[in-house]
Amino acid sequence: MITRRNLMAGLLAATLMPSVLRADPRPRARPVRTGAGAGVGVAKAVPTDIEALIANARLGGSVSFAVLDAQDGTLLASRAADEMRAPASTLKAVTALYAIDRLGPNHRFRTRVLRAGDMLILAGGGDPVLDTDQLAELAKATAAAEKTAGRPAPQRFAIWGGAIPHHDEITAGQAAHLPYNPAFSGINLNFNRVHLDWRQGGASVEARARRNSPRAYTVAVEVTDRGAPLFAYVPRENGEGWSISRRALGKSESRWLPVRKPELYAGDVFQTLCRAQGLVLPKPEVITDLPAGDEIASHESPPLTEIARDMLDYSTNLTAEVIGLAASGAGTIGASAQAMQDWLQAKGVQGAFLFRDHSGLSAGNRVSARMLAEVMAGPARSAGLRGLMKPIPLRNADGKKIPSDITIDAKTGTLNFVSNLSGFAQGPQGRVLAFAVLTGDEERRAATEGQELPDGVIGWTRRSKGLQQGIIEAWVAQYDRSAPALAVPAAPQPTDAPQPLEDAVAGAG
Repeated sequence: MITRRNLMAGLLAATLMPSVLRADPRPRARPVRTGAGAGVGVAKAVPTDIEALIANARLGGSVSFAVLDAQDGTLLASRAADEMRAPASTLKAVTALYAIDRLGPNHRFRTRVLRAGDMLILAGGGDPVLDTDQLAELAKATAAAEKTAGRPAPQRFAIWGGAIPHHDEITAGQAAHLPYNPAFSGINLNFNRVHLDWRQGGASVEARARRNSPRAYTVAVEVTDRGAPLFAYVPRENGEGWSISRRALGKSESRWLPVRKPELYAGDVFQTLCRAQGLVLPKPEVITDLPAGDEIASHESPPLTEIARDMLDYSTNLTAEVIGLAASGAGTIGASAQAMQDWLQAKGVQGAFLFRDHSGLSAGNRVSARMLAEVMAGPARSAGLRGLMKPIPLRNADGKKIPSDITIDAKTGTLNFVSNLSGFAQGPQGRVLAFAVLTGDEERRAATEGQELPDGVIGWTRRSKGLQQGIIEAWVAQYDRSAPALAVPAAPQPTDAPQPLEDAVAGAG
């Protein structure tokens, strides 16, 4: 059965870097010999086998890590733990904590339809996970309300996205066609992506969801025979467009493209869905001021904890930026990131960090391994974030999942030639470790900024992920031991939420 959650995974597969699996065998860890100064707050010596793992990974860049006892914060081992690195999407763990703390686990984003005189208004409330199927239900409710009221057809149809300030993109420096760097505002649909389907010489663009996939009329596509660039964004007065080289598509292909005018995109799709319900709306227009009006229909997002769980699972950049801005109330990504940084410092985290956004996509973000490990052992453990984090399976040298008595719940972070992991690891004796492993080749990352799968990146990332697993296995072999049961707070839950459903979310990340 296809569910909205299954669809989300499918959408992600078309836009994210292919899965990379470990291929290098690793030496087994040996016991660590500790120096006389080892103790609380002092890192023990790095096991020599971990150094061998690092050498064997052949990453050609830097490797830093920190591992703490999650119960008392004791630093167990570290390597270059205070050096500043690009966090990539591990930053989303901080964003999840920040948004839940500021907005509350019960917070839901509301998309409303208002009637103000002769104008119908689609008013976004910042919902980062609104999809076409949900918009179709809203269109159905709107048409029914209008029919019941017996009002004349609206003479104007407006879209308001002012609940979240409009941003043309998440960060500069990315290739224009990359779907993980779309525009966003207070009205967002399908993570502000459209689905391009190229078949037998023809191209169609759809607002694709599980049950409804209407054409996106505001997005035009022209296929040309030119060489470079393969994708070129073409602004239009009443929409947007793409000029795409036939070389980028081949004979048959589909892919997701980012939307730069999310208000018009959502209005266009809503107009089509209302027409299917017998409600004919005028051409959509974007408004910046929301007039007073009567609410005739609405849609509520899932509670914030569900949104955060899926953001951590699928690593959706748009979700991170929207919930971060909603939490801060700031007008720009930079100001909002600074507010999140101030909040984290107030929580007592002492490690070095510098935030430029909420998703980790900006090249200006910097964190240290010590800082991320401290977040896990401190605010994340206290808030029960582990219950929202993604289980990371162990794999063999062929990349296949293997049974293991080690459990890892963590957030990954991947950019070109950056691969990080931060979260919790627990061995059979029950000791919980809070950790961060940061690997990166800054020179190659900077040289390939914004490129899509540059040469060598898949193999590099595969080796890094293998290294991360090897380091965690070495830690568990060394530090896992019988210990008093750690009281792990439950993941934050909305008090009025229904039982979780498999298809509770939709979209792509």
